[in-house]
Amino acid sequence: MSNRVTDAIQAHYTRTQLGDAILAALEAAGKDTSRLSHEDLAPVDAFHIRGRAATLELARAAGLHAGMRVLDVGSGIGGTSRCLAREFGCQVTGIDLTDEYCRTATLLTAKVGLGDLVQFRQGDAADLPFEDAAFDVVWTEHVAMNIADKPRLYREMHRVLKPGGTLAIHDVLAGPGGPVLFPVPWAHSPETSFLASPAELRTLLEGAGFEVRSWVDSSDAGRAWFVALAERIQRDGLPPLGIHLLLGPDFQAMAQNQRRNLEEERILLAQVVATRQ
Repeated sequence: MSNRVTDAIQAHYTRTQLGDAILAALEAAGKDTSRLSHEDLAPVDAFHIRGRAATLELARAAGLHAGMRVLDVGSGIGGTSRCLAREFGCQVTGIDLTDEYCRTATLLTAKVGLGDLVQFRQGDAADLPFEDAAFDVVWTEHVAMNIADKPRLYREMHRVLKPGGTLAIHDVLAGPGGPVLFPVPWAHSPETSFLASPAELRTLLEGAGFEVRSWVDSSDAGRAWFVALAERIQRDGLPPLGIHLLLGPDFQAMAQNQRRNLEEERILLAQVVATRQ
């Protein structure tokens, strides 16, 4: 991926002093920011369609359990990493391209007392800074849409997994309904959006050395979730705390487009579990 594209992706996600903005919103909602709970962060930290419900479904399908070493690729502000540590007792390392997300993730993780199980570092998903066979599970939700070199991405995931290890994916894929309407949560324009079709993803995984164990098309559930979200925003406006804090002033346009993209099958959703051969 060129430096220009990488810079554009980082600019899309970067928000100055994001951690302070989230803490201020929590205070405005009446939360004691010196004693935050996992539930307090729920409105903002599940930065993917269907939020924690989708994360828990995929985690159960992937067979996560206590003691597993998990790499959360594209960890954002750490919501999924914290969820996997809290709910399943996993030791989680999150990696994200955006420095501000990593700083915010570390701050929020300390606030909810999970710093002993979860850590974050800045890095490139297509050039993972980890040794071979370092993890039991590689996890990724709504990340590959921003990565052009998908063969390299999945080869890297394969490399850092132990033999027989598990790859868990919840991703947005290209649908049959036509070009994506922009802006969307992951991109303002086609220049930083790289969607694979379901068939292309399966070929990529098999080519990287994975065997697909399960594949669930979750498009209908995602569509219903986003319709409800868009209608709630239209009726009530934006809440003090929500993922709009991560996406800035274009969030409402992104939400409207995302609803149309799902309804018109311009995008699809899939939850995939695969094994490293």
